[in-house]
Amino acid sequence: MVAEAKPVGEQRYRESYGRYLEDFKVGDVYEHRPGRSITETDNSWFTLLTMNQHPLHFDKEYGAKSEFGQVLVNSCLTLSIVTGMSVSDVSQKTIANLGWTDVKLVGPVFIGDTLYAHSEVLDIRESKSRPTQGIVSIRTVGTKGDGTEVISFQRAMLIPKRGHAVDDQIDY
Repeated sequence: MVAEAKPVGEQRYRESYGRYLEDFKVGDVYEHRPGRSITETDNSWFTLLTMNQHPLHFDKEYGAKSEFGQVLVNSCLTLSIVTGMSVSDVSQKTIANLGWTDVKLVGPVFIGDTLYAHSEVLDIRESKSRPTQGIVSIRTVGTKGDGTEVISFQRAMLIPKRGHAVDDQIDY
């Protein structure tokens, strides 16, 4: 379901990712793969790029003296990666993200941890003002390779109906 080969000519196909509004069903759970291992470079660059100067994210001596005993991965990086892992499946066709709510950081992430994610469809409704679109709400959970939950959040997205996505309109 994540990828579809759309015919665009004789013996010619274009890959298309994501879901249309009609493809979602409340209660469905989508497992997002592949996983993503976090490197020291990922964490340092993200932390510095976002101007987060907390030494817990890039000072090994500081991290060693903390309750974690090591550098802690920036929680915004964890949120970004887990969200990104879900894109090709649940939001590749999204017109707009409408918001994240109920973000919970329930466990630490360290350099070298591998993250996995899954999303459950919570709600689907047609838009009252946009007849070719609807709103899908999901709950996404990020876990480490051993199954330990590290983050969860809810996200609402504006999703097109079949035939109304941007990639349905592009002819190149």
